[in-house]
Amino acid sequence: MAWEMILVDEVDEWFMNLVHHDKEAAAHVEAAIDLLAQGGPALGRPYVDTIHGSRIKNLKELRPSNIRILFVFDPQKQAVLLIAGDQAGQWKQWYRENIPVAEQRYQKWLDGGYEIERKQ
Repeated sequence: MAWEMILVDEVDEWFMNLVHHDKEAAAHVEAAIDLLAQGGPALGRPYVDTIHGSRIKNLKELRPSNIRILFVFDPQKQAVLLIAGDQAGQWKQWYRENIPVAEQRYQKWLDGGYEIERKQ
């Protein structure tokens, strides 16, 4: 059984931009999302790792190449992809800037603040 993948609006927009400007990177991202859909919480390194330093206990990252996608499995057993980007060698700074954004977006998700396009 595949897990449902939910891209919040900002991640969906980021991905569509990637499709238009870097088809190879978009293919890596799509393959990683497909792996996550099939593996769910059992999928581990090198594809998925746990994020430390977040208020969200189960915040994780999907790791297709240098791209990182922060996500969480929500109470409805869906993977909610919260923020994505290319670290481009800025490892610590990327996390410092984007973990708080992921936390805010997850709270917005829990509060029902997103109209979501689902990817299965």
